[in-house]
Amino acid sequence: MATATAKAPKEVPLKFKKRRMTPLRWFFALGWRHLVGMVIVLYAIFPILYIISTSLYPNNSIDGTNSLFVAISGENYVNLFQDAARPFATWYFNTVYIGIVTSIFSVFISALAAYAFSRLRFRGRRAGLLSLIVIQMFPSLLGLVAIYGMLIEIGRTFPAFGLDSQLGLVMIYMGGSLGTGTYLMYGFFNTVPRELDEAAKIDGATHTQIYFGIILRLVSPVLAVQMLLSYIGITSDYVLAAVVLSKPESLTLAVGLRQFISDPFSRDWSMFTAGAVLSAVPIVILFLYLQKYIVSGLMGGAVKG
Repeated sequence: MATATAKAPKEVPLKFKKRRMTPLRWFFALGWRHLVGMVIVLYAIFPILYIISTSLYPNNSIDGTNSLFVAISGENYVNLFQDAARPFATWYFNTVYIGIVTSIFSVFISALAAYAFSRLRFRGRRAGLLSLIVIQMFPSLLGLVAIYGMLIEIGRTFPAFGLDSQLGLVMIYMGGSLGTGTYLMYGFFNTVPRELDEAAKIDGATHTQIYFGIILRLVSPVLAVQMLLSYIGITSDYVLAAVVLSKPESLTLAVGLRQFISDPFSRDWSMFTAGAVLSAVPIVILFLYLQKYIVSGLMGGAVKG
């Protein structure tokens, strides 16, 4: 007797009717985010556009201008380098020189201290870390009088590091950035597995070989971030540079550009903004070049402390 096999009914996939999103529904779901983003971008970019527009204005005064880019001329940028009384090129070189030298040495010393706090165990380690945090709570402006007096005394013995010397200003900047840089790198160094150190020690590597051959290569993002932050803070500083430096040929851009607007009867805002635009060029280039390290460098130290 033949048995007939019953075929299973074929499953028919359910078809859901796609609900059409109306413009009003799209706005409340996603559109408002785009609107908020555009408002924030316009709010942030307007001062930059205004400064660029003022730097391209041919006249010294901007009192009669109510619109952006009403007149465009490059004479302000040319006059910056032709003014003998205000050596903009010298100020520019001084700023880049002080910023690069200070950022490199401060990052190097901060990395050494962070490695010691992260990998070595010694008496006073916790007290040292706590001191770094507490010291950063005090404003640096409170030490201006003490710094001024110290530079006067140091200059009597070592004139190259005394008052009105760029090396003295570099030393002050380095001391001010060691605390923040060390603590930032300390958190990032802790994310590097200690098994790498132990494996290198088994192979006979010393602390110096481990530091330069392994650790520094793995923590390169935080080194780039700290160097960028240090350079930005140094090149934009006005108070310390104005206290330490006084000779026209040794000034930085932050102090030197003030000469264009210091006289209330002859303020040259066009020249001032042109110098400000040029002073921002190295920072923008560094930021664009190091942007891939910024997020990983800032967030890496927050994973493990």
